[in-house]
Amino acid sequence: MGKYCEICAKGTLNGHAVSHSNRKTNRIWAPNVQNVRVVVNGTAKRMNVCTRCLRSGNVMRALPKTRQEA
Repeated sequence: MGKYCEICAKGTLNGHAVSHSNRKTNRIWAPNVQNVRVVVNGTAKRMNVCTRCLRSGNVMRALPKTRQEA
């Protein structure tokens, strides 16, 4: 499931796109979800995380393996 944050459980929302003449068509609002490596219980793991959680510091990004060894 791509458009779902595994940290805050933020997912897609649905509603109507309303035109100037007030005609309504279905549409979807999707969160900005990135597939990133994060540290979970001391190990690196790939997770789908929204950018709000990344910016607010709810998760700790895992450094690339080349950086950790140096």
